[in-house]
Amino acid sequence: MSEVERVNVEKRLSDMAIYNGVAYLAGQVPADGSLDIQGQTAQVLATIDRLLAMAGTDKSRILMAQIFLTSMKEFDGMNKAWDAWVAHGNAPPRATVEARLANPDFKVEIVVTAALA
Repeated sequence: MSEVERVNVEKRLSDMAIYNGVAYLAGQVPADGSLDIQGQTAQVLATIDRLLAMAGTDKSRILMAQIFLTSMKEFDGMNKAWDAWVAHGNAPPRATVEARLANPDFKVEIVVTAALA
């Protein structure tokens, strides 16, 4: 049986766990809460790109994405950033829900699971 590898382990959580050919990312949030929804989403997606690269995979191998928005009124703006980023022909299954996030400045949080390359 393969070992669980954890990335950026802190007291409460890790940014990612890798097990049995799959990378499981924690919810990723923007670094700058003052940005609009497109800017925050672009920051989160860039972080996801970096974490997936650390695991030796990329966005074309995402198995599932879960998106949390503080307001569904931000749905179109989030989708503008998502559509510019998502791997053409490899859009993953996705759920988008409205939720209150831990930091009131955050408008978006994204969780992905991806197959290793």
